[in-house]
Amino acid sequence: MTTFHATTVLCVRHRGQVAMAGDGQVTIGNTIVKAGARKVRKLYQDRVLAGFAGAAADAFTLFARFEAKLEEHRGSLARSAVELAKDWRADRVLRRLEALLAIADREHAFIVSGTGDLIEPDDGLIGIGSGGAFALAAARALVGHSELDAKAVVTEAMRIAADLCIYTNDHVTVETL
Repeated sequence: MTTFHATTVLCVRHRGQVAMAGDGQVTIGNTIVKAGARKVRKLYQDRVLAGFAGAAADAFTLFARFEAKLEEHRGSLARSAVELAKDWRADRVLRRLEALLAIADREHAFIVSGTGDLIEPDDGLIGIGSGGAFALAAARALVGHSELDAKAVVTEAMRIAADLCIYTNDHVTVETL
């Protein structure tokens, strides 16, 4: 799977809650050009969370395609994710998009990649982007060794990732279900 730099998105499904956070940093090369970007959002009647890592224009294209799949499949996250992954793999234009999506609802969480990968983590935790591994490790520790709820876990894990990854800042957007 391709690794994308210059962002961090973290999703936590924990104790019946779902929270997704994205940092706000946008870089071109080694220059920060924006500190307050929104990389996570609610979709389909506020029942689905989605976040992206990679090229912003590519991610907006994928958000639009994914929203259309959600409408087509009446909000079924699993079905919509499978269909998006199939389209992404088969379509010559989509295959050139450089982005990853983290998507979740109350029952499922997936990573969708441009190579057609569709991965549902065993533990309901997803970290993508250059700081994704830092945020994911922190979230796993917090879920296993604290009484924090999903929103508090993503908030604290993103703060930890921002302290470690030069492509991640502490201007974090958090969405919850």
